[in-house]
Amino acid sequence: MSLPAVFHDLAQRVNNWGRWGADDEIGTLNLITDEVVREAAATVRAGLRVPLALPLQQDGVQSGLVPGRINPLHTMVQINQELFGPGTVATSDDSAVLSLQTATHWDALTHASHSGKIYNGRPAGTITAHEGARFSGIGTMPPVVSRGVLLDVARAHGVDRLPGGHAVTPEDLEAAEELAGVRVRAGDVVLVRTGQVQVYLAGDKNGYGYPSPGLSIRTPEWFRARDVAAVANDTLTFEIFPPEIEDLWLGVHALDLVEMGMPQGQNWNLEALSTACAEEGRHGFLLSAMPEPFTGATGTPVAPVAVL
Repeated sequence: MSLPAVFHDLAQRVNNWGRWGADDEIGTLNLITDEVVREAAATVRAGLRVPLALPLQQDGVQSGLVPGRINPLHTMVQINQELFGPGTVATSDDSAVLSLQTATHWDALTHASHSGKIYNGRPAGTITAHEGARFSGIGTMPPVVSRGVLLDVARAHGVDRLPGGHAVTPEDLEAAEELAGVRVRAGDVVLVRTGQVQVYLAGDKNGYGYPSPGLSIRTPEWFRARDVAAVANDTLTFEIFPPEIEDLWLGVHALDLVEMGMPQGQNWNLEALSTACAEEGRHGFLLSAMPEPFTGATGTPVAPVAVL
């Protein structure tokens, strides 16, 4: 089944291949310049630190909806072991088996491909079982520290949580901008709140994943026009699920990651941030969301923190 004409039309309009050179592997993260970081640091006033990650735990968000994605399996490999003899200092160690996209995470640009290509026109075949992603893997991502902007779409609609069939549109993003009194600018990391993570926090993993509000196929063009560095939200699938266009599955993934070269994040807990931003009366902040540098990986857990 081929991708529809509407997808290819949008792909042409948002495409960034070659924009930062033929060898580029980091896409829109090029937009996070030293000046952008300096301006982001200047947004810190109260020193309030808001964590945005879900716990890494065996009873996590994964329910089997995404094949092969498992919640963390945690094992103790040492428990108070006196390595250097009786009476010496004892240590405890752990190991874990987990999917790198299991909970709060970044998708690398290589997480999606279409028509045999990944970002910047490289062959999708450069991702192999032995090496993983040879280009644009998580290990190539630079530090993600920039101005974060919360676009609280749920609050802009006057609800705690958007319904499962709601596709977040550019008009929704602009309504959230207006409510927040902020304008998204080049190099920003945009956090889109739908309220969907409340379903998981209430104990309904299946309902969290499906049906889910999420970003519309129309949003990549808006992010491209604003030169956004990265986007994350509080859902399992990132984009609306099931899709708004019949049989166009993961179209937003392909436009963001493959065509635009823009990293995206899922399963971010934006509930406390929504409250903090409303109380502080501002929705721009310093965001630290450093990727774990797994060589060749197509995703990574992240523990982001917003500093207001």
